[in-house]
Amino acid sequence: MLTTVWDDDDIELIKTIGMLSNHFGPLAARALERRSWCGGSDALLWLAERVTGWGRVYVVESLCTIGSTAARPWMLRRACDGDYLNRYFAGEVATAAHLQEAITAANPDSELVDHTGLLLTIMADSGGTGITLEHYPPASAVLEAHCEHAGRLEPSVERFVIAAQLAEHLHHPAAERIAWPEGGRERVLSGYLSLLDRDDWCSVARAGLAAGDHRVTWLVEALAPSLGLRAFTVNDE
Repeated sequence: MLTTVWDDDDIELIKTIGMLSNHFGPLAARALERRSWCGGSDALLWLAERVTGWGRVYVVESLCTIGSTAARPWMLRRACDGDYLNRYFAGEVATAAHLQEAITAANPDSELVDHTGLLLTIMADSGGTGITLEHYPPASAVLEAHCEHAGRLEPSVERFVIAAQLAEHLHHPAAERIAWPEGGRERVLSGYLSLLDRDDWCSVARAGLAAGDHRVTWLVEALAPSLGLRAFTVNDE
């Protein structure tokens, strides 16, 4: 009933129902999407901050559909929470929130840069579930901008792992299908590898490994051998 009637007073009730997102997420998102002009977009954003799993998929997809200007900053910085299901909407977020425009600006904030890196890694591994980097027209410009801006930030385990994942993807033949300018793929790959080779970045990665950070232990097993990461080379001084 709430998805078909138009009583604006029902928005608070729909938000409450939407919190049961794994069961009623699609209906709540659709009902609020239909009310986007009278408070529905704000309610969707409220829900997006609070739901996970499939519920997050439904709500974020609705935000992308209505193209809410108010929601754009949130979509650029917080839409993805690292869950596997983010693959269903990461490419839609990049497109609807005009990621290329935001990340190629002169001084994007660190939260935007970090979330862009997360978006890119998700899209690199979204085959069969969402828009991949190879099917995202601005991919080359966004990758280059992310690499440049990431190099200006303090190193962290998360940033190291994301740079390694993107470098690994750029080694794959699939990355050649991205619309690169001449020499673009090699230039961006070299940029990520240079970050991963910096002393301060290596120190952070080693500290994460020593602390048993699961992200770093996974990286050592899955990607370090193919990338030849200096951070994990036994004889490196």
